[in-house]
Amino acid sequence: MNTRQEELRTRLLALGFDDVRFVQLKPVNGGFLRDWLGQGMQADMQWMERSADKRLDPQQVLPGAKSAVLLGVNYWPGGRDVSSMAERPLWARYALYSDYHDTLKPALIEAGRALESVYGVGGTDYRYYVDTGPVVERGWAARAGLGFIGKNGMLISRRFGNWLFLAAVLTTVELEPDPPVREAIGDGEQIGALCGKCTRCLEACPTGAITKPGVVDARLCISYQTIENKGVIPRELRGKIGAHIYGCDVCLEVCPWNRFAQESRRVLLVAREGIASLSLQELLALEPERFAAVFKGTAIKRVKLAGLLRNACIVAANTSANDCITALVRLASHDLPLVRVHAVWAVFTLAGRARAEDLLAVARSVETSSEVLEEYGWWAGAPTGP
Repeated sequence: MNTRQEELRTRLLALGFDDVRFVQLKPVNGGFLRDWLGQGMQADMQWMERSADKRLDPQQVLPGAKSAVLLGVNYWPGGRDVSSMAERPLWARYALYSDYHDTLKPALIEAGRALESVYGVGGTDYRYYVDTGPVVERGWAARAGLGFIGKNGMLISRRFGNWLFLAAVLTTVELEPDPPVREAIGDGEQIGALCGKCTRCLEACPTGAITKPGVVDARLCISYQTIENKGVIPRELRGKIGAHIYGCDVCLEVCPWNRFAQESRRVLLVAREGIASLSLQELLALEPERFAAVFKGTAIKRVKLAGLLRNACIVAANTSANDCITALVRLASHDLPLVRVHAVWAVFTLAGRARAEDLLAVARSVETSSEVLEEYGWWAGAPTGP
């Protein structure tokens, strides 16, 4: 046993991390990533293209890097899970906490100090990231035995199921690697190593975004469309989004490995349970000040008010929320075309063409945006009826 390394592991676990594993930073075969990018599956996330070389070569991130410490933080809410409350919009579970990028950072700073203390290195001998840097956390985590890459493309832990935030500390210190969950993973990611014949995630995805085991086409993914897409959501996908207002957990929820999930200790997390209790009426009525107050310090703030209103319009239509029609008509005259497009779609979907044309007559008469006019035009040629 490497005494110093186990001391480091113990100190990191004491900081609140739920799992700590070590891996040597060997060359990465970039075929999978480059093929994925080559097919355009990153949608408009151009930062993934720009950072591809760094992701595949840790030396470009930290010269002299030899090892990485992979850290997992369990966010499964257990019995307090409120993300699937009946008659409420559905939020990705991770969003029901204060932004983990912020709450994990102090612990990562302390992790760096622990590395300095145990190994006598300086601040230039490591770099830490939590889901924001040019690091393939899932790939390295699989090699370190933190879990394995499932057919849903996510890291699946045998201890925590699908519910881990990942962070990584790259370092010039040479650490003894922990074994992967299956030996072959040491030479690559080996998609679905412990999935067996199970294909529940592929079958359950509402939009068919998992095109084959381990391959997620962001252009079809509900999480991408409701979070990363800053523009109009394609009409052919809107109805498939269902009640998902921010992100989607479907391919995680159906995984049998979740039977081992444990309730989060929340040492490094701050629950924001009030968000899940918001009604569609409240969301559709959000103004800038209220949006800022409710979602301050959460990952949800990334979509901004316009993005959340856009998503709420879609959820209202998909859940037959006829009590929201008045609010949707009001949003059809919103300052931003992005909101108006989806409000118009929702009103037509809920009310049917004839009634919607009457309800939206005033908004239509003053509309100047080509995107919104295209939405009106599409419905003019659509069949009548709801």
